[in-house]
Amino acid sequence: MSLKRKIALNLSIAFSLLFGIVMVIIYMSFNDFRRDEFKERFRQRLEFTSHFISESKDFEEEAPIFFNENSDNILLNEKILIFNAEKELIYSTIKDRNVTWDAALLKELDQRKTIYTEKTVPEIYAALKNIKGENYYILTSAFDSNGKSKLSYLKYLLVTAYVMSTLLIGLFSYYFMGQFLRPLEELNKEISEVTAHKLTTQIPVQQSQDEISILAQSFNTMIVRLNDVFQSQKDFTASASHEIRTPITRMAFQLENLIKFESHSPETLSSLKQIQKDVYQLSDLTNSLLLLTKFDKENIQSLYEEVRIDEVIFSSFETVEKSYPELKMDFLISEETSEQALLTIKGIQSLLDIVFINLFKNAAVYSDNIEVDVLITETASKLMVDVISHGNTISENEQSKLFEAFMRGNNSQNISGSGLGLRIVKRILEYHGAGIIYSSPSENVNKFSVVFSKI
Repeated sequence: MSLKRKIALNLSIAFSLLFGIVMVIIYMSFNDFRRDEFKERFRQRLEFTSHFISESKDFEEEAPIFFNENSDNILLNEKILIFNAEKELIYSTIKDRNVTWDAALLKELDQRKTIYTEKTVPEIYAALKNIKGENYYILTSAFDSNGKSKLSYLKYLLVTAYVMSTLLIGLFSYYFMGQFLRPLEELNKEISEVTAHKLTTQIPVQQSQDEISILAQSFNTMIVRLNDVFQSQKDFTASASHEIRTPITRMAFQLENLIKFESHSPETLSSLKQIQKDVYQLSDLTNSLLLLTKFDKENIQSLYEEVRIDEVIFSSFETVEKSYPELKMDFLISEETSEQALLTIKGIQSLLDIVFINLFKNAAVYSDNIEVDVLITETASKLMVDVISHGNTISENEQSKLFEAFMRGNNSQNISGSGLGLRIVKRILEYHGAGIIYSSPSENVNKFSVVFSKI
């Protein structure tokens, strides 16, 4: 998830929680207000009834007329029960049906004088009043339909406002975060275009002294330092490789001439041939380093050309065969490869030659029978070359470090080498978007699988 989306999401969640808490507080406050208002209306209605009783000369005769005349002020489904001091019902607004009441409530009034409960349906407000020296128990019940209707409507409005505001704050957060982080995205775009060939490129710095401008300035400073180090390293590698090639070439030429003389003892001749192999190995290593300094992942694709992998294999084998004339190759094309397969890839042949020269040299040095099997398999998505030899295999612990620089396995003891060959192979293949895998399908079998993607 992008930083813009994370910030927008976090803002939306924070706002939703805060707004939700405010909505709940509003709802609960309004509910308390509704309850208190309804209770006050209950109280006023009961006081009104008490006042009527105190002013009435003949309560039982005047009550029906009084309550009919004041019907506009009654509560919804209001029912009034009035009891005398002996808890006998002396008046009821309920007509045409039996009147029932809670005797325990009347007893409780003797202690509490006033009782209000909203747990019952309808709600009840009861009071014990002393009027003209007589005790009267007045029970009033009614529904607060109007208040609860308003409460339900308020709940609907709050939920709707909550959902709409959450969606809007999410959209606005995403939009404004996009505007706010746009300079950072532009900085990221500029940084992504900096490559090993463009280390001198400076990131544009805004005049403002905000964090993004400071970051751009720091990045430019780092780029300058990296360019100095990278250029020094590249110049040294190129110069050293170039300067070393000349004496190595002279040494190789002189050794060839020296070996042709027939006056050497067997021990001297063996030593000269070993020195000649070491010189050839040093020459190959120098050539590899010199080639690698000319390319990098960013610019190598512009130099790609169509290369036939079978031609690369045969050319590389011929080069190795000069140093190891006893090496044999068994070349096969897999049955999975169609007849229309071209066996071509896009790459640089000089670098691919180095890949297979190193693999064939390994086969010649570490193979028991001085033989290498090459199997090519081409499908619609990839082209794979298996280089198989027979000899001591590499342990599982060493396989994870096989392609690291200067890594040499236990099977290379008493065999000369630099430990850079497979590292260079892997790096060249990475430049070509390819990979290499080592496996041991069976005992004393070493297999290197080079996989080129065609997609």
